[in-house]
Amino acid sequence: MDRTAFYAALRSRASGVFGTSLSQKQVDGMEVLLDTGQNLGMPLRQLAYVLATAYHETARTMQPIEEYGKGKGRAYGNPTGPYGKVYFGRGFVQLTWLANYQKAGEKIGVDLVRYPEKALNLDIAADIIFQGMAEGWFTGKKLSDYIENDHVDYSGARRIVNGTDQATKIAGYAKAFETALRAAGYVAQVPKTISIPPQPAQDPPKPIPATPEPPKAQPAPAPAPVAKPGLMTALFNLILKLFGKGA
Repeated sequence: MDRTAFYAALRSRASGVFGTSLSQKQVDGMEVLLDTGQNLGMPLRQLAYVLATAYHETARTMQPIEEYGKGKGRAYGNPTGPYGKVYFGRGFVQLTWLANYQKAGEKIGVDLVRYPEKALNLDIAADIIFQGMAEGWFTGKKLSDYIENDHVDYSGARRIVNGTDQATKIAGYAKAFETALRAAGYVAQVPKTISIPPQPAQDPPKPIPATPEPPKAQPAPAPAPVAKPGLMTALFNLILKLFGKGA
């Protein structure tokens, strides 16, 4: 995404949003929102509406702010809850009421009931506006109810946060942000996952052949027995000796 082209489009007179200049704080806030939207893989027009909402809810500062008056004269402007805190509007989306602080804190893993001022942290405020609008934390309505694929209802999308209050004006902001995102070549990134390639199949180990035992020494064959002369042969030889004709 070409951030220079994005800011140039917002500064053009045609956008009707920031005019011809941007403060560093406005840029810092938008950088966090752009990074968060892109890393979440948010579609372009949904991101445009989140930016438009932040622009309106923060009085164009693009910084998480406290509600002007801090809820004075309103029911949520009184201390309440286990810590006696006041849960007036804070953040990019002006989170109000104890129940909403509790829900948001549980969703993002931050204790916003004990420390509601943490909703003013840039990264925490960005998590709240993106997840809250995508999942319908605030009114039960969510981004995909109004902006999904080719269906775009920027005016109706105001119901995600606050009924129809200033719906037409915020829809105009969303169109300006959409134009700027397109000029910058915005493409939502698919969230990265780490994949481990499968290991190649290996042949089973070959059995180790047993070491052959050395041949055992064989006993020498017994000498063949010498045949002993029989009795008749011995008698015959004796007769021959007696008569002088020994063998």
